[in-house]
Amino acid sequence: MKRRRTSQPMQTRARQLRQEQTTSEALLWEQLRDRRLAGYKFRRQHPLGRFIVDFYCAEKRLIVELDGPVHNQHHERDATREAALRAQGCQLIRFTNTEINSDLAGVCQRIIETLKRPSPAVAGEGPGVRATNE
Repeated sequence: MKRRRTSQPMQTRARQLRQEQTTSEALLWEQLRDRRLAGYKFRRQHPLGRFIVDFYCAEKRLIVELDGPVHNQHHERDATREAALRAQGCQLIRFTNTEINSDLAGVCQRIIETLKRPSPAVAGEGPGVRATNE
C-alpha cells in the first residue's frame, strides 16, 4: 500500500483533537496506549485518507470510533464515512461514550475479540478475495 503524506491542515487538526480529547477518549486511551491492550499498538486521532479516526491499529487495520452526543444528528454522514473507511480495507468498531464510562472492561474485551479476528485483505495485497466486515 502506497503511503501518502498527510496535508499540513490535516496534521494540525489531528494534533488539536489530541490536545482536546474528551473524557471518554482519555479513559480509552489509557487502556490502548503503550501496547497495553493485548500488545497491539494504537494511534489516537490518526489521519487516514481524508478522515481523522479516533483510534487506529495499523497492524490489524482496526479503527475504534467513539460516538458522543454530536453523532446523534449525523447518522448519514457517519455511514458514508464508515463505508469509505471499509472500502480502504479497514475494520471499524464503534462505542458510545456511555459504554466507555459504564463498562470500560467490556469495551476492551470487545476490542480484543475484534483484534483476534483475521484482518481484512487490502486490494492489491496477497492472493484471495477482499474480506467483508459484516
